[in-house]
Amino acid sequence: MTRTIDKLPSHLRPYVSEHDYSKYNARDQAAWRYIMRRSHDFFKDHAVDSYKSGFKKSGLQVDHIPHIDDIDRAMQEVGWGAVPVVGFIAPWAFIEFQARKILPIATDMRTVDHIAYTPAPDIVHEAAGHAPIIPDKEYSDYLAYYASLGTKALYSKEDLMVYEAVRYLSDIKEKPESTPAVIAGAEKRLKDVLASFSFVSEQTLVARMSWWTSEYGLSGSVKNPKIYGAGLLSSVGESKHAMTDKVKKIPFSIDCINYTYNITEPQPQLFVAEDMAHLTSVLHELDALLAFKRGGGESLQKLKDSRAIGTVCLDTGACMSGVLETFETTGERIDFVKFSGPVQLCMGDKQIKGHGLERHGEGFSTPLGRLVNKPEQKISVMDDSTLCGLGIETNKLVQMKLTSGFEIKGQLLQIIRHEGKALLMTFKDCRLSKGDKTYFDPSWGFFDMLLGDEVPSVYGGPADRESFGEHEISEPDTTPARESPFNEFEISNFTRYQKLRDIRSSLTKKSGDAAAVRSLIALGEETYSKAKDEWLLMLEIYELGREQKLEGTWMSQIKRELDTKEKNVKNPDISELVGEGLRIIH
Repeated sequence: MTRTIDKLPSHLRPYVSEHDYSKYNARDQAAWRYIMRRSHDFFKDHAVDSYKSGFKKSGLQVDHIPHIDDIDRAMQEVGWGAVPVVGFIAPWAFIEFQARKILPIATDMRTVDHIAYTPAPDIVHEAAGHAPIIPDKEYSDYLAYYASLGTKALYSKEDLMVYEAVRYLSDIKEKPESTPAVIAGAEKRLKDVLASFSFVSEQTLVARMSWWTSEYGLSGSVKNPKIYGAGLLSSVGESKHAMTDKVKKIPFSIDCINYTYNITEPQPQLFVAEDMAHLTSVLHELDALLAFKRGGGESLQKLKDSRAIGTVCLDTGACMSGVLETFETTGERIDFVKFSGPVQLCMGDKQIKGHGLERHGEGFSTPLGRLVNKPEQKISVMDDSTLCGLGIETNKLVQMKLTSGFEIKGQLLQIIRHEGKALLMTFKDCRLSKGDKTYFDPSWGFFDMLLGDEVPSVYGGPADRESFGEHEISEPDTTPARESPFNEFEISNFTRYQKLRDIRSSLTKKSGDAAAVRSLIALGEETYSKAKDEWLLMLEIYELGREQKLEGTWMSQIKRELDTKEKNVKNPDISELVGEGLRIIH
């Protein structure tokens, strides 16, 4: 079976990397094991029915962090795939992966210090949160359909600023070296960006739909909902809060796109779908609102207001991609469009040869419409003989007047056709004018004119991203990964965690193995003496000792220390984590 990562198109390859499994230490493995055991204990009663079987179908294991290649093999069996990524990737890339039925999985593992929740993308959220529900076909179809809309939704300059601010904040919060002042600065940056919003983009509406479904969605009845959203499935603590009356439950509908959300706070309300099929029916309602389906002047105005790269499609199938600077209309008729650079011209989703960023790096404009002397027929459907009869012939001086009032006068060099349809005319020594106003001067070089009457579709991003490249999102200058070296005490703790894994493996193969039992007792005494603040290690040692029915002073000391931590009201987070661990063990 070929790995999904090896089949990616070239424009998505920069966003993936091989899964470096060696970066996980034994403490990371213990954190994964704790989270999965706690999750299984809670979600067996509170997740949708497909969660349990989906966990197995996704190639996930409770006792160790999964390798993404293993998840990929399992996901291919249900029509999907999985690829490893690092941290936040560009929003368009994340959406395109999902539209292709590929789950991008961040390979970072949250630390024990952030075991309950991390704002940074990590393997717990992506693998254990998203993957188990994907084998449910109705949900899988919804997710891919939603993503296909996401690839077309118009985004704004503000959306890109929010992405950068969220990415930075999540990295800073997870990075151990970050001071409170640095975190506060990152939080203020996000708050300021959110406050600067001038209008709500389509991408924002689509993101809200995703947030209230695939991230924080509930299914079933309002009085007895079940969890399927990955944000909840990757955080038992947040899920417990979500199941209380403190969080309002609202029947799922298109109205969810009118609810904003804050990624740094618990959600005040959640939406409950009747079932997975209900998700797709509501998504159809959102689909009908997008410029991708509506086109026309209203959609052009949305793109102009966005100040971001988008694509305008003509009735010929030809497209222009760039930042829309202005456009002119007469009633419902669109007469002229102008983009600032860089711009590419495409047929469908493929760049027209020679009409990429090198040729249109400074911008592009074109008039639209029909000829005054033959208004009953589109220019694009005229063959060469018809055009010649109208005085439009290559290598000759041509003068064309459109019903919109635009005039083109210059030497016609070339007509590019696709499947017999005329798409583009290229002129030299050309002037484009309307009345007394000049729109293109002969001194500016060659003039390229796209032919078309109508704008049936407008969508976000470039038509041919592989050729267009990334022009709006810069390379991240931070990561959630730790940069400072581990100190001697931390390294000794990693060693203890590894010893415990080795002991558990030996005792799994042969319960009561004398040498392994002696090693466990020694490790318990050493941990209590030198590292009793390492609550997860203490918890795992106690669990294994209890399984082996061991007794003695060391077991009593560890249990007493864990009980103390559970009752420590000064540290409620650790208190809850230890308490949950003890409850599962018992």
